[in-house]
Amino acid sequence: MTLTSTLVPVILCGGSGTRMWPLSRETYPKQFLALAGEHTMLQDTALRLHGLPASAGLSATPIVVCNVEHRFLAASQLAAVGVHNPAIVLEPTGRNTAPALTLAALQASANGTDPLLLAMPADHVVTDRPALHAAVLQAQAVAERGAMVTFGIVADRPETGYGYIQRGAAQAQGGYSITSFAEKPDAATASAYIEAGDYLWNSGLFMVRASVWLRAIAACRPDILQACEAAMQHAVRDLDFVRPNANAFAACPSDSIDYAVMERLPQRPDLCIPACVLPLQAGWSDLGAWDALWDVLPHDADNNATVGDAVLHDCRDSLFLSSHRTLAGVGLNNIVVIETADAVLIADKNQTQSVKHIVAQLKTQGRELTHTHRKVHRPWGWYDSIDGGERFQVKRIVVHPGASLSQQMHHHRAEHWVVVKGTAQVTNGDKTFLLGENESTYIPLGHIHRLANPGKVPLEIIEVQSGSYLGEDDIVRFEDTYGRVPTAL
Repeated sequence: MTLTSTLVPVILCGGSGTRMWPLSRETYPKQFLALAGEHTMLQDTALRLHGLPASAGLSATPIVVCNVEHRFLAASQLAAVGVHNPAIVLEPTGRNTAPALTLAALQASANGTDPLLLAMPADHVVTDRPALHAAVLQAQAVAERGAMVTFGIVADRPETGYGYIQRGAAQAQGGYSITSFAEKPDAATASAYIEAGDYLWNSGLFMVRASVWLRAIAACRPDILQACEAAMQHAVRDLDFVRPNANAFAACPSDSIDYAVMERLPQRPDLCIPACVLPLQAGWSDLGAWDALWDVLPHDADNNATVGDAVLHDCRDSLFLSSHRTLAGVGLNNIVVIETADAVLIADKNQTQSVKHIVAQLKTQGRELTHTHRKVHRPWGWYDSIDGGERFQVKRIVVHPGASLSQQMHHHRAEHWVVVKGTAQVTNGDKTFLLGENESTYIPLGHIHRLANPGKVPLEIIEVQSGSYLGEDDIVRFEDTYGRVPTAL
């Protein structure tokens, strides 16, 4: 069959990744981390379809649906791998995958076209691209005929961390009918599924024509469609972002693609939208917990996986990930050790799904460890709070070439800046001047100031703050390149 429709990747970039704590935090969740290679998971997802034949009609501009707080991360990471001018739709608040796909379908069809949409979560791993491409081409042929297609992973073991799809009869248009969906099972039920032979892991990958999805969501969950349409009708453009109206979207119920539509289609033959599943064997993992990362990483002779600086003796079947310090392990079996600048996780490898309970405890205690890293990324670069005490804080600040912080003022703190690399353009009160390496300046309390990097290499400074209050919300912003809210540095 000749494929005629444009194929638009829809990258679903929501989620907080609590089971991958402490590396994953609310402000920097796992889809923005490079866990299984040189690229981040978002970048890998965006590059995953490169190499499809021209007949697939792959669009060069994907649609990305992400949380508004992650917009600059998403844009900068995509630009870094050559994905320019994507349509980045910003969810004012997370509402699960069905509203996210609805926003994407409305965005994709806004210009009067009706493309095929391939919805891909941004936090999955696929190691066999040719196998994925073959499955995508097969799914296109089925979706062209008006079906909604999901991809079921051929299960090779009982797995309690995944949902399952029970496939039915083979379909003339390709793939299989869907008998049922099942939530994450216990160990005995998972083993029974594998023995039955007709269960697949639920991948969360979907292909459907934009108009077909909108027709399906209108019939199955009209409340979701109504809220999303209202939000997109009043959406505004902000730099490279599409901002659905926050008040309208707040009325949208939260639901998944499976619950909202896929499970209901067999009960709605009047819609004439077949729901089918295509088996996929492409080295897939959703990296839902640390044991899943151990599965996909290379292993040494003792079946250990290591990332970063780790020295081991008599350790087996374990994962060691170091971000800053040397990890030394002796006589350890089947454990996970994850080190970051401000937290260390040690867990039985069979219990990594329970890390979310640690995150819940930390939230109950009001700990910032669940929200942000010590190193905080901003659209202009990043800063790392390297020391602090009563009335002082020390930060290492790196500013990208050509970037600048907002023009701002503080009521409760003064700042000392020392340039250690590059050239700084400093606005301090009514003066603007350049500082080179090993030069410094003092920003008195209450002075309007700005830091910019006019050079072609990253600017690095050491900032010493002193004062009665050092919180990030002590900012009066006068001008900002990035259109951020006043309380964000």
